[in-house]
Amino acid sequence: MILAAFFLLRMAGNPHWNSDAAIAAVSASALAVGILVISRTTGMTTDVDNYMFGSVLAMTRSDVALSVVLSVTVLALYGLFYHQIFAVTLDESFSRATGLPVDRYNTLLAILTALTIVLGMRMMGAMLISSLVIFTALTAMRLFRSFRGVILCAAVTSVVCFMAGLTISFMFSTPVGATVVAADLAVFLCACLLAALRQR
Repeated sequence: MILAAFFLLRMAGNPHWNSDAAIAAVSASALAVGILVISRTTGMTTDVDNYMFGSVLAMTRSDVALSVVLSVTVLALYGLFYHQIFAVTLDESFSRATGLPVDRYNTLLAILTALTIVLGMRMMGAMLISSLVIFTALTAMRLFRSFRGVILCAAVTSVVCFMAGLTISFMFSTPVGATVVAADLAVFLCACLLAALRQR
């Protein structure tokens, strides 16, 4: 996942590559390689299902411990380099003009994003984790204008939607990943409605 993030950064900086095309190429290639490796090592059984759609019940104690360590690492790095990440994401050209090592912080941001996706992939699966990341950000941007407000709202929204989806999944025996994404979608639609009412 981290190697894929590095490839995307390099391909996005290449004028011969469109960023959307780069994401599509790397995503499809990484997914294909992952399935090939799983099929050669464990067989095409429930492992692929867990990889594609996730399973909380399939998580072991080591998975939980790794998730905790990675979560603390991501939060610590983000808090430590908050101002630099804010500057780079707000205006990359201005940050580069002021002497900020933009490439270094873009790489850090890519690593943090990759670690976050790795954290959720075991629970949500490769197919749904991107939706979990995108919906919370879109919801926060509908409700807040400031960078800090968007970050805090996205964090709270992701936790609340995950807990709601997990609870509903256990109550009605539905797939965890899909239920969490459905909860994110419901909150996003409510945020869009609220934003539309504000503009009137």
